[in-house]
Order: sequence, then structure tokens, then C-alpha cells
Amino acid sequence: MRIAVTGSIATDHLMTFPARITDQLLADRLDRISLSFLVDTLEIREGGVAANIAYGLARLGHRPMLVGAVGADFDAYGIRLGGLGVDTSAVRVSATRHTARFLCTTDPDGNQLASFYPGAMAEASAIDLARVLGAGVDLVLIGADDPAAMLRHTRACRAAGVRFLADPSQQLARLDGAEIRELVEGADHLFTNEYEHGLLLEKTGWSDTDVLAGVGTWVTTLGEKGSRVERAGEPPVDVPAAPAAVVADPTGVGDAFRAGYLSSLAAGLDAVRCARTGSVLASLALAAVGTQSYDVAPDDLPTLLTAAYGPAGIAGSASR
Repeated sequence: MRIAVTGSIATDHLMTFPARITDQLLADRLDRISLSFLVDTLEIREGGVAANIAYGLARLGHRPMLVGAVGADFDAYGIRLGGLGVDTSAVRVSATRHTARFLCTTDPDGNQLASFYPGAMAEASAIDLARVLGAGVDLVLIGADDPAAMLRHTRACRAAGVRFLADPSQQLARLDGAEIRELVEGADHLFTNEYEHGLLLEKTGWSDTDVLAGVGTWVTTLGEKGSRVERAGEPPVDVPAAPAAVVADPTGVGDAFRAGYLSSLAAGLDAVRCARTGSVLASLALAAVGTQSYDVAPDDLPTLLTAAYGPAGIAGSASR
């Protein structure tokens, strides 16, 4: 199955703050915040949600097509991804803007403060996804991107009759209810985290039942509690998280989950097995600093799944 992943492509500046961010917030001064954090470390890494997911898929033996907009400074990054097996032929290179930047400060509890500069991502809406779909793409994940691009990509998938997965994540805060409804309705899958789950319902005015009437499967990641899989007319299924060897950096863990999930989905496995594979990759990402630093190969999955979930961990039935 050929998978295209659309969304942001960025350079990550990852910093660690040794104290607790929440301890620096004064309850009676939240209307006027002026904080400066002296950080211990700085890691400059390659990232962006679409690139992170494509990286994970490539490590699992796929050749995903990456769809997004970058600056001329993407050359070395693109060469690296191409060497790993990511098809970058659909990446648009801006003549005037830099590749997006993600700046994030993380404390020992995993709390984060982040800023995102879109840069060349603002040109993603100029990408004609219909041409990409003509290259034999079977499945498209529409990730956080320039909002106009997300809407255009969704319309292209509907027009071509190609299965798409809605993953609006960070952009839910910018999108209005009508835009979110358009991105979600008819999706094969919807991905959110626990906070985004509630935000999506609030902004759309939908209930859980309304959402499930319009999407095939709704997957909500729950951090250390794992994930929840919901389908219309069925009880929700909670899938425990896979334990991480160490907790080094939570950035990009959700992207790794999606990569693992998509890999098993492409193999025709059921949602629970997909979520287990996603959780295994998430645990590897959590144990590494940076979003594209973990190492995994397809042959590693049976051992990793058995270690996390027992012999039943590698069992899976064909998805409907």
C-alpha cells in the first residue's frame, strides 16, 4: 500500500528546563505573564509532523511520499530522508522562505512550552495533491499544516475517492468549527490526543456519536495511559501504552504512534493491533532525544510487541 503523508516539515530546537514550568506560574498573575527560562540543553533536530511520520514509516520498510513545503535550507534534510526511503518528490521548495521552525522547552514532568514559525509551510496550499494521488497513492494522512492546504488536500482525496486520515492536531486551535467538520467528515480515521478530543467536540458542536457517524475509526492518544479506539455502535477499546526503557523527550511521540499505526493499517490489521504497534514506536521515540532519532526495523516488531503485550501482542485480525 502506498501512503502519502501531508503536513509540516520543520527544524526543531529542543530545550530542557531543570525545574517545573508550572511552579513558575503565579495563580493571581496569569493575566500578565513575563517569564524567561534558563535552559540546560539545546538540541537542534529535524522534525515536523509529516516528516516525523514519514521517517517512522520508512524505518518500518515503507516508502512513504512526503507532501509539504520547505525552504532552500531543506537540501541536507531531504537527502537524509531520501536515503532512509522517504519519497520527497512531492515536497515544494519555496524561493523566499525558510523551512518551518519549532522551538520547545520541556521540564522534568514532560510539560512543554512551544512556539512554531511556519515559514515555507505557508506555501503548502499551492501543492496540487491531485497530481500526487495520480502516482498510485492508496492512503493519505492529512496532518497539521497550513489550514488552507489541509482543506485543499481533504477535498482532493474526496474528489479522487482515496482513503484519508484526518489528523488536525495542533491546528485545531486555529480552525473554526466549519473547517474542522469539513476536515473530519468522511475520514477513514480521525486522530486526536485527549485534549484535542474535547476541543474538537467543543468547536464543532458535535457529540461523540456525531463524530463516529462520520468517521470510520476515532483514535485518541492518552499519554502514559495508552490510547482509545472508538467505532460507531461498538464499545470503546483502551489499549495500554508500551513501557519505555527511559523517558528522554516526549517531542514527536504522537508522530511515532501514527507511523506505527499506519504501518499495521497498511498491512490490513485491526485497530487494536495497529494501536499496539503505534504504542511500541511511541515508546522508542520517548526514549530518544529528537523526533527522528529512534531506530527500528520491521523484523524488530514481533519481539517488541511480545515484550510489551505478551504473546497476544502480535496477534491481529484483518481490519474491516
